Amino acid sequence: MKKLFLLAVLFAFSTVVMAQDVITEGVITTKQTLKSDDENMQAQLAMMGDIVSTTYFKDTKSRVEVSNPMSGDVTVVSDSKTMKTLTYMDNPMLGKKFMLTDLEVPNTDTNSMKIEKGTGTKTVLGYECKEVILTYKENGNELKMILYTTDKIAPILNQQTMQYGGDIGGLPLYSEATVYQGEMKMTIITEVTEIKDEEIEDTKFSLTPPEGYTKMEGM
Repeated sequence: MKKLFLLAVLFAFSTVVMAQDVITEGVITTKQTLKSDDENMQAQLAMMGDIVSTTYFKDTKSRVEVSNPMSGDVTVVSDSKTMKTLTYMDNPMLGKKFMLTDLEVPNTDTNSMKIEKGTGTKTVLGYECKEVILTYKENGNELKMILYTTDKIAPILNQQTMQYGGDIGGLPLYSEATVYQGEMKMTIITEVTEIKDEEIEDTKFSLTPPEGYTKMEGM
């Protein structure tokens, strides 16, 4: 269950882009809502509220910033040219920590994953998006994602899209991911709410950990 949930969240946050014939650099704002049919889990998710992330992108580089009361401030900087990712966080429990890792193909059993084109369409921010359905099963549990993607903006290479991003036909501007474990269901709704075409300073994509952050042990 935990692995499937993380896979759904990571994929949802992988809406980092490199635009083709539209914009070459800019800022994307994404809203993510988590829901569960389990009362205790839903109460915790309601306290957390919607998760809003800001993504800066430029050529092969991206920077995702997320902040909420439970996880604190989390920043992920990726460069698909050097194949490096810097993650640093200011967590209420762990303090200021960072991890510098290599971009690698995730160890996911592709035989358990199925990607197929749907028949639905959805217009998001003026982009006509086509439906793609992804399912992944593990130990009797299941992750199902319905994505609406545009081929006008292509996903940049990152930890998640290295595995199957090229098979979904572009950038998801809206997705609904449902994780099933027995009778319990959790749904993650992710929607790009704004795309801005503007110049981004190169300093945003530095892979040098900020001052005051210490390396996370074991990473």
